[in-house]
Amino acid sequence: MKDVLLIALFALGGAACAGVLGAGVLRLVRRRSVAVSLTVIAGVTVTAMLAGTLAVAQAMFLSAHDLGVVTLVAAMAAVVSLATALLLGRWVVARSRELSLAARDFGDGGRFAAPPGQTTAELDALSRELAATSDRLAASRERERALEASRRELVAWISHDLRTPLAGLRAMSEALEDGMAADPARYHRQIRTEVERLNTMVGDLFELSRIHAGALALSPSRMSLYDLVAEALSGVDPLAREHGVRLVGEEVERVPVEVDAKEMTRVLANLLVNAIRHTPADGTVAIAADTGVRDGVVVLSVTDGCGGIPAEDLPRVFDTGWRGAPARTPLPPAGAGAPAGAGAGLGLAIVRGIVEAHAGRTAVHNVPGGCRFEVTLPLPWPSPATT
Repeated sequence: MKDVLLIALFALGGAACAGVLGAGVLRLVRRRSVAVSLTVIAGVTVTAMLAGTLAVAQAMFLSAHDLGVVTLVAAMAAVVSLATALLLGRWVVARSRELSLAARDFGDGGRFAAPPGQTTAELDALSRELAATSDRLAASRERERALEASRRELVAWISHDLRTPLAGLRAMSEALEDGMAADPARYHRQIRTEVERLNTMVGDLFELSRIHAGALALSPSRMSLYDLVAEALSGVDPLAREHGVRLVGEEVERVPVEVDAKEMTRVLANLLVNAIRHTPADGTVAIAADTGVRDGVVVLSVTDGCGGIPAEDLPRVFDTGWRGAPARTPLPPAGAGAPAGAGAGLGLAIVRGIVEAHAGRTAVHNVPGGCRFEVTLPLPWPSPATT
Protein backbone atom coordinates (compact mmCIF):
# COMPACT_ATOMS: atom_id res chain seq x y z
CA MET A 1 0.00 0.00 0.00
CA LYS A 2 2.90 2.28 0.82
CA ASP A 3 4.49 1.65 -2.58
CA VAL A 4 1.25 2.47 -4.36
CA LEU A 5 0.95 5.72 -2.41
CA LEU A 6 4.51 6.72 -3.30
CA ILE A 7 3.91 5.97 -6.96
CA ALA A 8 0.76 8.10 -6.89
CA LEU A 9 2.59 10.98 -5.20
CA PHE A 10 5.49 10.92 -7.69
CA ALA A 11 3.10 10.68 -10.63
CA LEU A 12 1.01 13.53 -9.23
CA GLY A 13 4.07 15.69 -8.70
CA GLY A 14 5.35 15.21 -12.24
CA ALA A 15 1.91 15.75 -13.77
CA ALA A 16 1.35 18.86 -11.62
CA CYS A 17 4.56 20.42 -12.88
CA ALA A 18 3.48 19.82 -16.47
CA GLY A 19 0.00 21.19 -15.66
CA VAL A 20 1.39 24.41 -14.17
CA LEU A 21 3.61 24.90 -17.20
CA GLY A 22 0.65 24.26 -19.51
CA ALA A 23 -1.52 26.73 -17.63
CA GLY A 24 1.12 29.39 -18.14
CA VAL A 25 1.30 28.65 -21.85
CA LEU A 26 -2.52 28.77 -22.13
CA ARG A 27 -2.53 32.17 -20.46
CA LEU A 28 -0.01 33.44 -23.01
CA VAL A 29 -2.03 32.16 -25.98
CA ARG A 30 -5.52 32.93 -24.58
CA ARG A 31 -6.12 35.53 -27.31
CA ARG A 32 -5.05 33.21 -30.11
CA SER A 33 -7.13 30.77 -32.14
CA VAL A 34 -9.02 27.96 -30.44
CA ALA A 35 -6.93 25.55 -32.49
CA VAL A 36 -3.81 26.72 -30.67
CA SER A 37 -5.54 26.30 -27.31
CA LEU A 38 -6.66 22.77 -28.18
CA THR A 39 -3.13 21.88 -29.29
CA VAL A 40 -1.70 23.20 -26.02
CA ILE A 41 -4.28 21.23 -24.03
CA ALA A 42 -3.40 18.04 -25.91
CA GLY A 43 0.29 18.71 -25.37
CA VAL A 44 -0.25 19.33 -21.66
CA THR A 45 -2.14 16.05 -21.34
CA VAL A 46 0.63 14.02 -22.93
CA THR A 47 3.38 15.95 -21.13
CA ALA A 48 1.66 15.44 -17.77
CA MET A 49 1.46 11.71 -18.44
CA LEU A 50 5.11 11.58 -19.52
CA ALA A 51 6.28 13.71 -16.61
CA GLY A 52 4.45 11.47 -14.13
CA THR A 53 5.85 8.37 -15.77
CA LEU A 54 9.41 9.73 -15.71
CA ALA A 55 9.08 10.72 -12.05
CA VAL A 56 7.88 7.23 -11.13
CA ALA A 57 10.57 5.62 -13.30
CA GLN A 58 13.34 7.60 -11.58
CA ALA A 59 11.99 6.71 -8.15
CA MET A 60 11.67 3.03 -9.03
CA PHE A 61 15.03 2.94 -10.83
CA LEU A 62 13.63 1.44 -14.02
CA SER A 63 16.11 0.25 -16.58
CA ALA A 64 17.07 2.48 -19.47
CA HIS A 65 15.34 0.10 -21.86
CA ASP A 66 12.06 0.21 -19.99
CA LEU A 67 12.29 3.99 -19.71
CA GLY A 68 12.90 4.29 -23.45
CA VAL A 69 9.87 2.13 -24.18
CA VAL A 70 7.66 4.27 -21.95
CA THR A 71 9.00 7.45 -23.52
CA LEU A 72 8.41 6.11 -27.04
CA VAL A 73 4.84 5.17 -26.17
CA ALA A 74 4.24 8.65 -24.73
CA ALA A 75 5.75 10.27 -27.84
CA MET A 76 3.44 8.29 -30.15
CA ALA A 77 0.49 9.27 -27.99
CA ALA A 78 1.62 12.88 -28.20
CA VAL A 79 1.77 12.79 -32.00
CA VAL A 80 -1.73 11.33 -32.28
CA SER A 81 -3.15 13.73 -29.66
CA LEU A 82 -1.61 16.80 -31.28
CA ALA A 83 -2.81 15.77 -34.74
CA THR A 84 -6.33 15.19 -33.42
CA ALA A 85 -6.31 18.51 -31.57
CA LEU A 86 -5.14 20.36 -34.70
CA LEU A 87 -7.85 18.78 -36.86
CA LEU A 88 -10.55 19.47 -34.31
CA GLY A 89 -9.28 23.01 -33.80
CA ARG A 90 -9.22 23.74 -37.54
CA TRP A 91 -12.79 22.43 -37.86
CA VAL A 92 -14.04 24.56 -34.97
CA VAL A 93 -12.19 27.60 -36.33
CA ALA A 94 -13.68 27.06 -39.79
CA ARG A 95 -17.20 26.82 -38.35
CA SER A 96 -16.59 29.91 -36.22
CA ARG A 97 -15.36 31.83 -39.27
CA GLU A 98 -18.48 30.85 -41.23
CA LEU A 99 -20.62 31.95 -38.31
CA SER A 100 -18.75 35.27 -38.14
CA LEU A 101 -19.35 35.91 -41.84
CA ALA A 102 -23.05 35.14 -41.43
CA ALA A 103 -23.22 37.46 -38.42
CA ARG A 104 -21.45 40.20 -40.41
CA ASP A 105 -24.09 40.05 -43.14
CA PHE A 106 -26.77 40.19 -40.46
CA GLY A 107 -25.08 43.23 -38.89
CA ASP A 108 -25.03 45.02 -42.25
CA GLY A 109 -28.82 45.03 -42.34
CA GLY A 110 -29.50 41.61 -43.81
CA ARG A 111 -31.12 38.57 -42.27
CA PHE A 112 -29.06 36.01 -40.39
CA ALA A 113 -28.83 32.59 -42.02
CA ALA A 114 -27.02 29.87 -40.08
CA PRO A 115 -24.22 28.28 -42.15
CA PRO A 116 -25.03 24.74 -43.35
CA GLY A 117 -23.37 21.69 -41.89
CA GLN A 118 -22.83 20.24 -38.45
CA THR A 119 -21.27 22.24 -35.64
CA THR A 120 -20.68 22.10 -31.92
CA ALA A 121 -23.56 22.43 -29.46
CA GLU A 122 -22.27 25.83 -28.29
CA LEU A 123 -21.97 27.24 -31.81
CA ASP A 124 -25.38 25.79 -32.67
CA ALA A 125 -26.90 27.54 -29.64
CA LEU A 126 -25.17 30.77 -30.68
CA SER A 127 -26.62 30.41 -34.19
CA ARG A 128 -30.12 30.05 -32.76
CA GLU A 129 -29.66 33.15 -30.60
CA LEU A 130 -28.36 35.14 -33.58
CA ALA A 131 -31.32 33.98 -35.67
CA ALA A 132 -33.75 35.07 -32.94
CA THR A 133 -31.96 38.42 -32.61
CA SER A 134 -32.08 38.84 -36.39
CA ASP A 135 -35.85 38.31 -36.37
CA ARG A 136 -36.30 40.85 -33.58
CA LEU A 137 -34.14 43.42 -35.36
CA ALA A 138 -35.99 42.84 -38.63
CA ALA A 139 -39.28 43.44 -36.84
CA SER A 140 -37.81 46.54 -35.21
CA ARG A 141 -36.59 47.87 -38.56
CA GLU A 142 -40.03 47.24 -40.03
CA ARG A 143 -41.68 49.14 -37.17
CA GLU A 144 -39.17 51.96 -37.64
CA ARG A 145 -39.92 52.17 -41.35
CA ALA A 146 -43.65 52.19 -40.63
CA LEU A 147 -43.17 54.88 -37.99
CA GLU A 148 -41.07 56.98 -40.33
CA ALA A 149 -43.68 56.65 -43.07
CA SER A 150 -46.35 57.61 -40.54
CA ARG A 151 -44.35 60.67 -39.51
CA ARG A 152 -43.87 61.78 -43.10
CA GLU A 153 -47.59 61.32 -43.73
CA LEU A 154 -48.41 63.28 -40.58
CA VAL A 155 -46.12 66.17 -41.60
CA ALA A 156 -47.76 66.25 -45.03
CA TRP A 157 -51.30 66.27 -43.56
CA ILE A 158 -50.43 68.84 -40.92
CA SER A 159 -48.82 71.10 -43.52
CA HIS A 160 -51.95 70.84 -45.66
CA ASP A 161 -54.34 71.37 -42.75
CA LEU A 162 -52.39 74.38 -41.49
CA ARG A 163 -52.12 75.97 -44.91
CA THR A 164 -55.88 75.96 -45.52
CA PRO A 165 -57.03 77.87 -42.39
CA LEU A 166 -54.03 80.19 -42.53
CA ALA A 167 -54.86 81.11 -46.12
CA GLY A 168 -58.47 81.74 -45.11
CA LEU A 169 -57.41 83.87 -42.13
CA ARG A 170 -55.12 85.89 -44.34
CA ALA A 171 -57.82 86.48 -46.95
CA MET A 172 -60.44 87.48 -44.35
CA SER A 173 -58.04 89.79 -42.50
CA GLU A 174 -57.07 91.52 -45.75
CA ALA A 175 -60.75 91.91 -46.67
CA LEU A 176 -61.46 93.48 -43.26
CA GLU A 177 -58.39 95.70 -43.52
CA ASP A 178 -59.36 96.94 -46.99
CA GLY A 179 -62.99 97.47 -45.99
CA MET A 180 -64.16 94.95 -48.56
CA ALA A 181 -66.05 92.73 -46.08
CA ALA A 182 -69.78 93.06 -46.62
CA ASP A 183 -70.55 91.43 -43.24
CA PRO A 184 -67.63 92.07 -40.80
CA ALA A 185 -69.38 90.25 -37.96
CA ARG A 186 -69.59 87.08 -40.06
CA TYR A 187 -65.90 87.41 -40.91
CA HIS A 188 -65.08 87.79 -37.22
CA ARG A 189 -67.03 84.66 -36.36
CA GLN A 190 -65.28 82.72 -39.11
CA ILE A 191 -61.88 83.96 -37.96
CA ARG A 192 -62.67 82.84 -34.44
CA THR A 193 -63.73 79.41 -35.75
CA GLU A 194 -60.49 79.00 -37.70
CA VAL A 195 -58.42 80.11 -34.71
CA GLU A 196 -60.18 77.55 -32.52
CA ARG A 197 -59.52 74.91 -35.14
CA LEU A 198 -55.82 75.77 -35.19
CA ASN A 199 -55.74 75.82 -31.41
CA THR A 200 -57.32 72.35 -31.30
CA MET A 201 -54.78 71.05 -33.78
CA VAL A 202 -51.85 72.45 -31.80
CA GLY A 203 -53.31 71.01 -28.60
CA ASP A 204 -53.60 67.58 -30.23
CA LEU A 205 -50.00 67.77 -31.41
CA PHE A 206 -48.86 68.67 -27.91
CA GLU A 207 -50.89 65.82 -26.41
CA LEU A 208 -49.47 63.36 -28.93
CA SER A 209 -45.91 64.52 -28.24
CA ARG A 210 -46.46 63.94 -24.51
CA ILE A 211 -47.77 60.46 -25.21
CA HIS A 212 -44.83 59.54 -27.44
CA ALA A 213 -42.36 60.96 -24.90
CA GLY A 214 -43.96 58.96 -22.08
CA ALA A 215 -44.74 62.19 -20.25
CA LEU A 216 -48.50 61.72 -20.04
CA ALA A 217 -49.25 62.12 -16.33
CA LEU A 218 -52.44 60.36 -15.28
CA SER A 219 -54.52 61.10 -12.19
CA PRO A 220 -56.63 57.96 -11.86
CA SER A 221 -59.67 57.91 -9.64
CA ARG A 222 -62.50 55.44 -9.14
CA MET A 223 -65.66 56.36 -10.97
CA SER A 224 -68.71 54.68 -12.43
CA LEU A 225 -68.53 53.42 -15.99
CA TYR A 226 -72.13 54.57 -16.41
CA ASP A 227 -71.20 58.15 -15.52
CA LEU A 228 -68.20 58.07 -17.86
CA VAL A 229 -70.28 56.97 -20.84
CA ALA A 230 -73.14 59.35 -20.00
CA GLU A 231 -70.76 62.31 -19.86
CA ALA A 232 -69.22 61.41 -23.21
CA LEU A 233 -72.65 61.03 -24.84
CA SER A 234 -73.89 64.36 -23.52
CA GLY A 235 -70.75 66.07 -24.84
CA VAL A 236 -71.24 64.90 -28.43
CA ASP A 237 -75.04 65.06 -28.56
CA PRO A 238 -75.10 68.53 -30.22
CA LEU A 239 -72.73 67.35 -32.95
CA ALA A 240 -74.85 64.25 -33.54
CA ARG A 241 -77.99 66.38 -33.87
CA GLU A 242 -76.22 68.68 -36.32
CA HIS A 243 -75.20 65.72 -38.50
CA GLY A 244 -78.58 64.00 -38.17
CA VAL A 245 -77.04 60.95 -36.49
CA ARG A 246 -78.81 58.98 -33.77
CA LEU A 247 -76.85 58.19 -30.62
CA VAL A 248 -77.67 54.89 -28.97
CA GLY A 249 -76.28 54.14 -25.53
CA GLU A 250 -77.11 50.58 -24.64
CA GLU A 251 -77.65 49.90 -20.97
CA VAL A 252 -74.32 50.35 -19.22
CA GLU A 253 -73.86 48.88 -15.78
CA ARG A 254 -72.59 51.03 -12.95
CA VAL A 255 -69.30 49.16 -12.85
CA PRO A 256 -66.50 51.05 -11.09
CA VAL A 257 -63.36 51.70 -13.12
CA GLU A 258 -60.14 53.37 -12.08
CA VAL A 259 -59.18 55.85 -14.80
CA ASP A 260 -58.17 59.42 -15.38
CA ALA A 261 -61.63 60.89 -15.95
CA LYS A 262 -60.43 63.76 -18.15
CA GLU A 263 -58.27 61.62 -20.42
CA MET A 264 -60.74 58.76 -20.69
CA THR A 265 -63.56 61.18 -21.50
CA ARG A 266 -61.35 62.46 -24.28
CA VAL A 267 -60.90 58.90 -25.55
CA LEU A 268 -64.65 58.30 -25.75
CA ALA A 269 -65.25 61.75 -27.20
CA ASN A 270 -62.69 61.18 -29.96
CA LEU A 271 -64.23 57.81 -30.83
CA LEU A 272 -67.77 59.16 -30.82
CA VAL A 273 -66.89 62.28 -32.84
CA ASN A 274 -65.00 60.14 -35.32
CA ALA A 275 -68.01 57.80 -35.62
CA ILE A 276 -70.48 60.68 -36.03
CA ARG A 277 -68.38 62.37 -38.72
CA HIS A 278 -68.17 59.17 -40.78
CA THR A 279 -71.78 58.04 -40.37
CA PRO A 280 -74.27 59.34 -42.96
CA ALA A 281 -77.35 61.28 -41.93
CA ASP A 282 -80.10 59.15 -40.39
CA GLY A 283 -77.41 56.66 -39.39
CA THR A 284 -76.76 55.34 -35.89
CA VAL A 285 -73.76 55.44 -33.60
CA ALA A 286 -73.96 53.01 -30.68
CA ILE A 287 -71.81 52.81 -27.58
CA ALA A 288 -71.87 49.74 -25.36
CA ALA A 289 -69.94 48.20 -22.47
CA ASP A 290 -69.23 44.51 -21.95
CA THR A 291 -68.14 43.39 -18.49
CA GLY A 292 -69.19 39.76 -18.59
CA VAL A 293 -67.32 38.21 -21.51
CA ARG A 294 -63.77 38.66 -20.29
CA ASP A 295 -62.85 38.34 -16.63
CA GLY A 296 -61.05 41.26 -15.07
CA VAL A 297 -61.59 43.72 -17.94
CA VAL A 298 -64.30 45.92 -19.38
CA VAL A 299 -64.71 46.41 -23.13
CA LEU A 300 -66.15 49.70 -24.33
CA SER A 301 -67.22 49.67 -27.97
CA VAL A 302 -68.35 52.39 -30.38
CA THR A 303 -70.08 51.16 -33.53
CA ASP A 304 -70.71 53.45 -36.49
CA GLY A 305 -72.26 53.27 -39.95
CA CYS A 306 -69.27 54.34 -42.01
CA GLY A 307 -69.54 51.42 -44.41
CA GLY A 308 -66.41 49.69 -43.17
CA ILE A 309 -62.67 50.15 -43.50
CA PRO A 310 -60.59 48.32 -46.15
CA ALA A 311 -58.96 45.23 -44.65
CA GLU A 312 -55.47 46.42 -45.60
CA ASP A 313 -56.03 49.66 -43.63
CA LEU A 314 -57.31 48.08 -40.41
CA PRO A 315 -53.81 47.57 -38.89
CA ARG A 316 -52.99 51.27 -39.51
CA VAL A 317 -56.14 52.86 -38.12
CA PHE A 318 -54.50 53.92 -34.85
CA ASP A 319 -51.23 55.04 -36.47
CA THR A 320 -50.24 58.68 -36.26
CA GLY A 321 -51.31 60.53 -39.39
CA TRP A 322 -53.64 57.83 -40.75
CA ARG A 323 -56.73 59.34 -42.33
CA GLY A 324 -58.08 56.59 -44.53
CA ALA A 325 -59.81 57.02 -47.82
CA PRO A 326 -61.10 60.48 -48.82
CA ALA A 327 -64.66 59.23 -48.39
CA ARG A 328 -63.94 58.67 -44.69
CA THR A 329 -62.68 62.19 -44.04
CA PRO A 330 -65.56 64.59 -44.73
CA LEU A 331 -65.07 68.23 -43.92
CA PRO A 332 -66.97 69.69 -40.99
CA PRO A 333 -70.06 71.73 -41.78
CA ALA A 334 -69.55 75.39 -42.54
CA GLY A 335 -69.08 77.39 -39.40
CA ALA A 336 -68.52 74.30 -37.22
CA GLY A 337 -65.32 73.90 -35.29
CA ALA A 338 -63.23 70.81 -35.94
CA PRO A 339 -63.51 68.17 -33.26
CA ALA A 340 -60.59 66.89 -31.28
CA GLY A 341 -58.07 65.29 -33.56
CA ALA A 342 -60.16 65.91 -36.67
CA GLY A 343 -58.56 66.29 -40.05
CA ALA A 344 -54.94 65.61 -39.10
CA GLY A 345 -55.06 61.90 -38.32
CA LEU A 346 -54.34 62.50 -34.64
CA GLY A 347 -57.55 61.57 -32.83
CA LEU A 348 -57.20 57.78 -32.99
CA ALA A 349 -53.47 57.93 -32.29
CA ILE A 350 -54.26 59.91 -29.14
CA VAL A 351 -56.92 57.33 -28.23
CA ARG A 352 -54.41 54.49 -28.43
CA GLY A 353 -51.78 56.41 -26.46
CA ILE A 354 -54.17 57.27 -23.61
CA VAL A 355 -55.63 53.74 -23.45
CA GLU A 356 -52.18 52.13 -23.38
CA ALA A 357 -51.18 54.54 -20.61
CA HIS A 358 -54.09 53.00 -18.66
CA ALA A 359 -52.64 49.50 -19.30
CA GLY A 360 -55.42 48.87 -21.81
CA ARG A 361 -55.55 48.15 -25.52
CA THR A 362 -57.47 49.27 -28.60
CA ALA A 363 -58.88 47.36 -31.55
CA VAL A 364 -61.09 47.92 -34.57
CA HIS A 365 -63.25 45.44 -36.49
CA ASN A 366 -65.51 45.72 -39.48
CA VAL A 367 -69.17 44.93 -38.83
CA PRO A 368 -72.14 44.88 -41.23
CA GLY A 369 -72.59 48.46 -42.44
CA GLY A 370 -69.71 49.98 -40.50
CA CYS A 371 -66.97 49.28 -38.02
CA ARG A 372 -66.61 48.85 -34.28
CA PHE A 373 -63.86 50.44 -32.20
CA GLU A 374 -63.09 48.68 -28.94
CA VAL A 375 -61.30 49.93 -25.83
CA THR A 376 -60.35 47.25 -23.31
CA LEU A 377 -59.57 48.48 -19.79
CA PRO A 378 -58.60 46.50 -16.70
CA LEU A 379 -61.08 46.56 -13.85
CA PRO A 380 -59.88 47.47 -10.34
CA TRP A 381 -58.63 44.40 -8.50
CA PRO A 382 -60.25 43.00 -6.55
CA SER A 383 -63.20 44.02 -8.63
CA PRO A 384 -65.94 45.27 -6.33
CA ALA A 385 -69.52 44.27 -6.89
CA THR A 386 -71.60 46.42 -9.11
CA THR A 387 -73.65 49.01 -7.33
